[in-house]
This record gives sequence, C-alpha cells and structure tokens, in this order.
Amino acid sequence: MIYLDYQATTPLAPEARAAMLPWLDSFGNPHSPHRLGREAAAAVELAAAQVGSALGDMSAAGKLIFTSGATEAANWALQGAVAEGIRRKIVTIATEHACVLDTARWLERSQVELVVLPVDANGLVDLDAAAAAIDDRTALVAAMLVNNEIGVIQPIQALADLAHAAGALFFCDAVQGFARVDLPLAACDLVAISAHKLHGPKGIGALWLRQDLRWPALLHGGGQQHGLRSGTLSPMLCAGFGIAAQIGDQRRQEDNRHLNVLASLLEASFEEWTINGDRQARYRGNLNLRRAGVDAGRLISEVRDVAFSAGSACASGSGRPSHVLRAIGLSDAEARSSIRLGFGRYTTMEEIIAAAGAIKAAAARQLEWA
Repeated sequence: MIYLDYQATTPLAPEARAAMLPWLDSFGNPHSPHRLGREAAAAVELAAAQVGSALGDMSAAGKLIFTSGATEAANWALQGAVAEGIRRKIVTIATEHACVLDTARWLERSQVELVVLPVDANGLVDLDAAAAAIDDRTALVAAMLVNNEIGVIQPIQALADLAHAAGALFFCDAVQGFARVDLPLAACDLVAISAHKLHGPKGIGALWLRQDLRWPALLHGGGQQHGLRSGTLSPMLCAGFGIAAQIGDQRRQEDNRHLNVLASLLEASFEEWTINGDRQARYRGNLNLRRAGVDAGRLISEVRDVAFSAGSACASGSGRPSHVLRAIGLSDAEARSSIRLGFGRYTTMEEIIAAAGAIKAAAARQLEWA
C-alpha cells in the first residue's frame, strides 16, 4: 500500500516509537511523589521542553498544556476566549477546520457574535474584510496556519496584527504546519498542535498559551498542568510527541528538500489536472487537484493500492462536498472531482511514480466511459 494521506495522519517515526516503548512497562503515575512517579514526571517535562523548542524561541514566554489532541485544544481556545469578559465576538475564516468552525457556531447559539471571513479563489483570506470585521467587540481571531485540505498558508502575522490592534486575542491552528513552515509564535496568544500530524502518536496534542493569559480551566480535579487541565498524563504519549517534535524540528530542512522533489515530480505527473489553492503560498506536501468528469469517491475505491482522500478525514462520512473547496468557489461537481494527495518524510520517488500512474490510469478509464 502506497500511503498518500499525510494530512489525515502521518506514519509513526521509528524514533518516536522507540521513545514510547519503555513506558509500556514503566507504569508510574507522573503526578506521584515516589521514584517511579518522578521518573515519569521527568519524561513528561522533557517532552514538554522538546515540543516547546520545536515551537520556537518564544515558547518560553508561554505555557504548554498537553491535551488529547488539537480538536480539544481548539475547543478550549475558542470557548475560553468568551467565557469571561464583555467581548463576545469571534472572527474566523471560511476554510478553517471543523473543530474551529463547529465550535464557533455552537458558541453562536449562546449569544456569541460570529463573523466568518471569505477567501478568494486561491484560498487566501481577504485582509480588507478582516480589518473591517475585527473591532473592539472582538474577543478572538482564529486562523489556520496551513489548510488541511488545500495546503494554503494564511498571512498569520497580518491577521494577528489586526487582532491585537483591536485589543483581541489571536489563536492559530498550527497543526498542519508545526515544525514544517514558519510560525510567528510571538504574534500568537494561543496555538494548537497535534502529535499524529508530525509522525507522533495519536491521542495527544497541546495548547500553547501566552504566559500572562488568565485562562479558565478545562478540567477540574487534581490540579495538574498549572491547574488548567486536571487528569493523569500518559508518559508514553508525551514521550512520543516530544521526540516526534524534536526530530521534525531537526530534520525540517532535509524533510522540505525531499518534499520539494516529490512535489515537483507529482505536479508534473498531473499537468492536465487543475491544482486547487494558491500555487505559491502553500505547503507543498499537500496537493489538492481536480479534473472535470472524474468521480473522486469512485477513484479512491478503484485505486486500492494507494491510500489517498477527497478531503478532510473528519468530514469523510458526511457525503457533503468539502466546505473548503466550496469556499474557494468550486461547484459541487468540481469539488467531487477533487482529490488530495499528502506525502512527506517516508514517501519515496518510486511510490510517487507508481501512485500517479495508477490514479491517472483509473481516471482515464472513468473519462473513457463518461
């Protein structure tokens, strides 16, 4: 099986697996005072330092709170922003992940004003519209660093500047870009990240909060993690996340060089297809493309030896066209003829060539009988 669905999840790095295995047998609770507990706590602290280092030099100006994943972190960021205070407005973007959009819409039912900014045909936010929407009633501006469906990189610094000029907070969903593309951490007040999108284990992510933020606790109980998220942490998951982040940070240039070679090869192979999203402001490990007359769902089922998708794994069962592709102006038919190919560190040139050939051959059969 050739795996080209890196945006849904990434293969576990061997280094992360090796870091996790000892904690299957070493069962100490990291919040206990005895030796086993202290050893587990040291592993958690090391992992937090490794993740923080990968976030950037400014990470020490904030607190890193481990969560069950980025969905939890994003929910906490949005809900916390309007939990207290007189500001009751959230501004976000039409192409955000469902964990942001659905949380914002849920909050809207509780008398929170919501503004969802449009994007242009390339998937980039309209900064003039953003400037008009972000005002002194705004509590939070939420924007994704790298889009999970089309790979477009939003102007995070510019959006954060607009938020701060209005006295609002800025939250960045950095899941798809963490340790891969530049993140202006100094411009952010809150950042969500996830381990399994960076060759770490599933079931763990984090919310980074600027140090001086007074934030409502998510979970109450034992007072763990600065009293903000009670509960026993898994040293195994933390260790895997920490090493995955460290390796990603160390290998970033090497991984990106490899990625650029694969992307150029893949783009050349699909020259008759149309790329969805901006060609320049993008993460090249995400290639979302379409061809008229092709049924993406049928293509996925016919090409059994290649794992790829038609969009977000989180929305794959809905049966609805991608909200991201609709936001950039595609018709339902165009959205349903679009596929997403995600690749990275462990993808080989041979796999890219074989996968492109299989997908194009299946698409040609569809078009022949159309």
